Amino acid sequence: MTFMRTKMGYFLVGGIAVVLALFVLEPLLQQGTAIFGAASRTVVGSIDGEDVKYEAFNAKVEQTSAQFKQQYGGIMNPQMQAMAVDQAWQSEIANVVLGKEFERVGLTISADELFDLIQGKTPSPLITQYFGNPQTGEFDRTAVMTSLKSREKNPELAKQWLLLESEIEKQALQQKYTKLIGNSVYVSTLEANDEYANRNKLVNFKYVSLDYSSILDANVKLTDADYKEYYDENKKRFENAQETRDFQYVSFSILPTAADSAIVKAQVEKLAADFKTTPNDSLFSANNSDVKIPYSYITKGKLDPAVDSVIFNYPVGSFYGPKFSGNSYKLVKVVDSRFSPDSVKASHILINPAQVGGEDKALKLADSLKQLAQGGSSFAELAAKYSVDGSKDKGGDLGTFARGAMVAEFENAAFNGRPGDLKVVKSQFGVHVIKIEKQVGSSKVVKLAYIEKNLAPSQKTRDIAYKKATAFLNEVKSDNFSALAQKQGYTVGLADRIAPTQGYAPGLDNPRQLIRDAYEADKGDVLSQVYTMDNAYVVAQVTGIKPKGQLSLEDVKKQIEPQVLNAKKAKLLTEKFDKALAGTSSIDAVAQKLGKTATPVQNLVFANPIIPGLSQENKVVGTVFGSQVGKLSKAITGERGVYAFVVEGFTNPAPMANTFKQKESMLMNISQRSLGSAFQALQEKADIKDNRVKFY
Repeated sequence: MTFMRTKMGYFLVGGIAVVLALFVLEPLLQQGTAIFGAASRTVVGSIDGEDVKYEAFNAKVEQTSAQFKQQYGGIMNPQMQAMAVDQAWQSEIANVVLGKEFERVGLTISADELFDLIQGKTPSPLITQYFGNPQTGEFDRTAVMTSLKSREKNPELAKQWLLLESEIEKQALQQKYTKLIGNSVYVSTLEANDEYANRNKLVNFKYVSLDYSSILDANVKLTDADYKEYYDENKKRFENAQETRDFQYVSFSILPTAADSAIVKAQVEKLAADFKTTPNDSLFSANNSDVKIPYSYITKGKLDPAVDSVIFNYPVGSFYGPKFSGNSYKLVKVVDSRFSPDSVKASHILINPAQVGGEDKALKLADSLKQLAQGGSSFAELAAKYSVDGSKDKGGDLGTFARGAMVAEFENAAFNGRPGDLKVVKSQFGVHVIKIEKQVGSSKVVKLAYIEKNLAPSQKTRDIAYKKATAFLNEVKSDNFSALAQKQGYTVGLADRIAPTQGYAPGLDNPRQLIRDAYEADKGDVLSQVYTMDNAYVVAQVTGIKPKGQLSLEDVKKQIEPQVLNAKKAKLLTEKFDKALAGTSSIDAVAQKLGKTATPVQNLVFANPIIPGLSQENKVVGTVFGSQVGKLSKAITGERGVYAFVVEGFTNPAPMANTFKQKESMLMNISQRSLGSAFQALQEKADIKDNRVKFY
């Protein structure tokens, strides 16, 4: 107490100093936290010290996603989204890593080269792609020049040209770099002769084998030494290119029950009765269908096979359904049918009502242009003067198109008319004057009013499943996940080596949020929420974290167990073979001792090391080609079992007729792989930090 009384002044002064310091430093600490937090929220990653900002990167992801949607008919699932993110990331890596490499070796594209690639005699593939005639495939230089002139008055077009020129330059630099690497590759005469022999030299041999499956797994006892031996011999196989996570999970199904099916079926039957009597087929189907089918003529092959196979034989006015297939009920009313062209060649003039004073004036102008064309005026000249569509530079020519390529109003006019007809129609794009140039083919088409109702779980089914999932999450602990699941009768699913940006996981249809959360958790953590998949609720636990680089034996022990089992079996079978081989000079005698029959193989080539009826056995076939004729081999460990063999003879190919041509072929194959190999090497050397899992 005496010490406290005498020293209290120092404690008070010191305490006040600390409080004042914290008071002064608090704004700075908060600012620092905000700065670092803001950086982590805006930077997707870094490549050799260059930050990849989220805003710019996400724009590329969205662009790639849009391309996928266009390519796959508007479909975009989690796997495709993950592919879009990966593709954008690889593009970022290529831009930085290859860009630095181009600079290091002094590769550039001159102004003259760029000019030639855009509008010269050797245009870039990107230019021919964007400015090629879709019908003939020929490059349209006039279209390039017109577009280049137009960019002076069109800022958006100018921006697009800057992006295109940048991509053309990158592609040209890449081609130069590929040639540079390709020119450094050499194939010797010895290599050419070896390759020729490997593909043409034949061998005949007889073998006897004992499969690993001949020993039951339960009869093999593995030790830590067995695992370590296999691991040490195969360390190079256990390089992890990126950090991965393992997790286990329990799914609580939300698939429709029998009661749900009965309810939906009753609803569909009531809907069918109303559909048969409705006075407005198109409106009724649009309001009640879960899947929207355009109310226009369609060709055979566009619908679900169960419907498509019968509906084209039904007369107009017929009703079909309810038909259950593919997890949904279908109801179809045949509104009309006819024979129609398979494709149409047409031109058009597109008028924008906003530019001519409204829709009425646009229609009057369209009628006037139609009359001028009917009177002999050049449709192409009228299109060039009045159309606002990009086709005006081609006289309004739209080429040849099939059904489904145009909006409904345009399609109906083009397919329902006759060659030579001029028609005026309105669409979402404006007012069209259409000239039907040509119609090709003839097939039956039908106009349908179509309703599709999905068989979905009821809210009651969802609530029951969610309640079970929540109860399990509340009860489970990090040390009893599997035991509790087994006790309650649930199946545990496993997902191993899941990458941070992966869009799929075994047994899970929409796992992105789960994967993101797994990367924020530690090994053993039960993730704190119930995850909603398309057909289930899921509770998960992180069971493993495999770091980037060389994985430890513990990291891969479970994964390599089948291979370690086979390695242990190989030792046991080799001992059996050694006893059979002792004092034996023929393969048939060895087979007899083992209770097997020696199997002959005829005309096997080294380049295709597959033993007929078994599997690919690289080590065995390689040993065969390195053996002497008539000499009984030792026991050889293979992929499927243990083998012994005797070579009966080799058939050497005729001398190579053209060594130069063989070298040229090999050089071409190597050169085609050179850029990918170089990029892979540069990527491995680069310092890459990937934080995409925090954003996607």
